[in-house]
Formats: sequence, structure tokens, C-alpha cells
Amino acid sequence: MADYRRLYRSRTDRKIAGVCGGLAQYLNVDPTVVRIIFLILLLIGGGGLLIYLIIWICAPDEDNMLNP
Repeated sequence: MADYRRLYRSRTDRKIAGVCGGLAQYLNVDPTVVRIIFLILLLIGGGGLLIYLIIWICAPDEDNMLNP
């Protein structure tokens, strides 16, 4: 059976909705790096906010992933 990762919103490393914490854990990078990337995208043209909102709506919460 193949082992695969799933993207979810973090419950432990969250500032607003846990999107950056969950994405950082999925990509195996520091959450601060992901937050800075979202901030840069927001300042450049607002794309960071749109991506953040889409992930917030689509990605399940960590608790829902661990306890279906």
C-alpha cells in the first residue's frame, strides 16, 4: 500500500486558520517561510489572499483528519 500525505489545516501551529502551518508541515518547511510567501503574494497583487481563502475552505481541519 502506498504511503501518501494529505494537506490539512494545523491545529497547533495556527495564527488565523492554520493554513500556513498545515501547508508548511505538508511541504516540510518552516511555517514562517510560508507566511512570508503568502504576505509577498498579497502585496504583489492580492493572489496570496485568494489562495489562502481557497485552502481555508477546501482543506479539512487536522482534528477531522485524525478522527473521521
